[in-house]
Amino acid sequence: MIKKVLIAEDIDSIGLGLVRLIEEEFNFEVVQARYCDEAWLKLKRAHIDKQPFDLLITDLSFKEDHRNETIEDGAELVRKIREEDLPTKVVMYSIEDRPVRIRSFYNDLQINGYVMKGRNSSQLMKEAVQSVLNGDTYYPDGISEKIHGDDMMEIEDYDILLLEQLALGYSQDEISEKFKGEGIKPASLSSIEKRLNKLKIYLKAKNTIHLVAIAKDMGLI
Repeated sequence: MIKKVLIAEDIDSIGLGLVRLIEEEFNFEVVQARYCDEAWLKLKRAHIDKQPFDLLITDLSFKEDHRNETIEDGAELVRKIREEDLPTKVVMYSIEDRPVRIRSFYNDLQINGYVMKGRNSSQLMKEAVQSVLNGDTYYPDGISEKIHGDDMMEIEDYDILLLEQLALGYSQDEISEKFKGEGIKPASLSSIEKRLNKLKIYLKAKNTIHLVAIAKDMGLI
């Protein structure tokens, strides 16, 4: 059952549009927040008052301004909700369209739906909210197969560690020696080169520097 909705969106026109859409289409009580910290305080306060928000619709990225925010983006906001075990379902709303990143939202943050911003996003948002209202999980049209497909490459802990070492400025030779010294396998230079090449192909990176940049942009490191 959904009765009370919180919308976290820093662009007023988009936020007000979502409020109007949800109110008119579903007749829910809707509250808006323009900052992640503000959204978190509203979520916690409502939970303490035993009047929790049933659904959070949040953007992924929030632009920085003069305020010092402790929660920088929508992913961190959702992570706090899950860590605190708040009974709030989540629909994420963003321009991010990379399947590997979207898949991580479902797997790691246990979101209930994802809508990509675009020309038809209002209709998609209606479908997403209705799906969640029905007790289902909503997947974005067009990339659902990529999210679930067998050809979807798993980003493993080893890959994250490898990318972190590259981001710190270590060469592949240095990483190989480091892994050997710490007992991390595979540690051979050829194995590291092969894994990096797979990551470059899958993430469509032009070179190692581009690969690290994409990994940072995706929040992997």
